[in-house]
Amino acid sequence: MKKIGILGTGDVGNRIATRLVALGYEVKMGSRTANNEKAVEWAKQNGEKASTGTFTDVADFGDIIFNCTKGEITLSVFEQAGLEKFSGKIIVDITMPLDLAKGFPFSLLPQYSNTTSLSEEIQKLMPDAKVTKSLNIVNNELMANGEKAPANATMLLAGNDAGAKEEVKTILTQFGWKDILDLGGIQAARGMESFSSMWAYVYQATQNANFTITINR
Repeated sequence: MKKIGILGTGDVGNRIATRLVALGYEVKMGSRTANNEKAVEWAKQNGEKASTGTFTDVADFGDIIFNCTKGEITLSVFEQAGLEKFSGKIIVDITMPLDLAKGFPFSLLPQYSNTTSLSEEIQKLMPDAKVTKSLNIVNNELMANGEKAPANATMLLAGNDAGAKEEVKTILTQFGWKDILDLGGIQAARGMESFSSMWAYVYQATQNANFTITINR
């Protein structure tokens, strides 16, 4: 099985990494420092297939990299890790470029609104990487546990590299997602990231974070 790196030590990274280890993957969780307390604790709880390191260590380790960092620092994280290290690798970007300073309901950071997206900017920063967008349309509890979602729930996917998307689809299926809709090139990430506003208003109205969308077709 391919080795997987996780950039970020928050709830999203933890849930994704934990499920990947349970599926049998070797997983390395990375942060700015090699001894990050959250990462070290995660590794202790998840056995021999779980390890930790710096962002650079993760870039060296992973065949597939999940970006679980905060949107406002994402580009700087890749630069810190070493842009050349991601050449030819699959990057699964699940991050939302949210302007958290404005509070709830969320809005996007203006530099990632309308005419571009965070995923597109990652792709521009590393032209030889295979950037895909997925999982960002649901709460982190459901991302790696699609079996908890309704059977007809739809997971979206976008990216320029067809082979990379097929590999990501395999992982999404392992995560329990049955209906996966490919939206095409990475530009479709604009719509996927914009969904954060709708997500926030639906949550506000229902007080339920674990909802999904279904595309009837």
